[in-house]
Amino acid sequence: MTTSISSSLRGALLPLVAALVLAGCASTADLSSGVTTPAQFKEQAVAVAPKAATPVQADGAWWRAFNDSELNALVDRAATANTTVQQAAARLAEARAIARAVDADRSPQVGLGAGAIRGAGLDRGDGSKRAATLITAGATVSYELDLFGRLSGASNAAALDAQSREALLQSARLLVQAEVAQTYLALRALDDERAIVRDTVEAYRGTLKLIESRYRAGDLAELDVARVQTELASNESDALALDRQRAQVEHALAVLTGAVASQFSVSTVAWTTALPTIPAGLPSTVLERRPDVAAAQRTVEAAQARVGVAKTDWFPTFSLTGAGGYASADLGDLLKWSARSWGIGALASLPLFDGGRREAGLKGASAQLDGALASYREQVLVAFREVEDQLAALRLLDEQSVVQARAVASATRATVLSDARYRNGYVSQLDLLDARRSELQNRRQQLQVKSAQYQATVGLIKALGGGWEAPAVVGDAGPRPVIAIARQ
Repeated sequence: MTTSISSSLRGALLPLVAALVLAGCASTADLSSGVTTPAQFKEQAVAVAPKAATPVQADGAWWRAFNDSELNALVDRAATANTTVQQAAARLAEARAIARAVDADRSPQVGLGAGAIRGAGLDRGDGSKRAATLITAGATVSYELDLFGRLSGASNAAALDAQSREALLQSARLLVQAEVAQTYLALRALDDERAIVRDTVEAYRGTLKLIESRYRAGDLAELDVARVQTELASNESDALALDRQRAQVEHALAVLTGAVASQFSVSTVAWTTALPTIPAGLPSTVLERRPDVAAAQRTVEAAQARVGVAKTDWFPTFSLTGAGGYASADLGDLLKWSARSWGIGALASLPLFDGGRREAGLKGASAQLDGALASYREQVLVAFREVEDQLAALRLLDEQSVVQARAVASATRATVLSDARYRNGYVSQLDLLDARRSELQNRRQQLQVKSAQYQATVGLIKALGGGWEAPAVVGDAGPRPVIAIARQ
């Protein structure tokens, strides 16, 4: 008899022991992302003349460093009306609702119910086979004991998903802020370029009047008139092309700020926007502030938590249940004290054979973790590339602006000298037209370099996560892993 009981006990405990062994075999293996942060960005190691850095905005409104009231108003408008931000906010609200629903499984479940059933043989105790009616009303309570962390793991994963969505909302806001700033600055650059071309058109019109007057007087040939007319028409065409570009950029700005393009306009004013200076020597740890990197890290942590949840499927589940109420064959007697009924119970379950479902679930969760880690590594690599791109652009554009300023000064001087020599008959009209064309081209190129400096500055601020203040460094600031995830 004792041997039979021992055999039965071993048979009952064998599945639980097997589950514990399988879970133990699937645990604890460190997995590093393989991405390290150097102490300094490569581009900042290039020797450049130091400049006074623009102070950081205390409220995080980095665009206010450009000191442009119209830009401030556009960014503030986009913060509430931009559809991309609204969609990201909706996805965050959805993720929070899902997290709350998943977390609800950890609480006792209480419900009220009532029912009626009619049939034969409902009560075998009285031996009657006559049709009878049973009416019930009462409350039920159930609670699952989270002994192995299945429910808490699922709740933690859902909470991390919500945190990832929150970081993605911040990322969407940053992207929209940067896009509004870059679009607005492109609009201001187009306004200045249009002004240069328009001034050139007016100058050619004045020249044409003078040439036509001299042609009528017989001092010049018709060829001279045709050349000036060609230059005038060419510049008028360029001016119209710039008008078309400005209209398209203005319409794009309308969409970014949530406005109807037909009812949106930005006035043409002088470009007085300040250009912030990003300090040199920023540590690469500033990338920790980037919301897209934070979102990717939360996704990795959520995937890791789901691996743990998948492993708990190998463990048994335990639930406590309770019910209390009334049961009666007569509706009039249902709420009498004598019709009361109650019951309590405990349930335990451990699947023995599921056709490989749990193993497949664990492999699927592990694959999702591997994918999340790869996505995180890619995000970090992209972040470094974006910062290095913009740092290189600013360094080279700064040098280019100096060289281009010399080119404009030389071209302007050449135009003055060519005009004087043309009036004295030392050079032909072609020489004068070439000098004017070269001056216009260099002025437009200078403006485009200036515009590129503004665009690269906004791009760098965006790549740094919306600011350029360095976070506090604790301990060694040398190379270190960006993230290290351990499989549980």
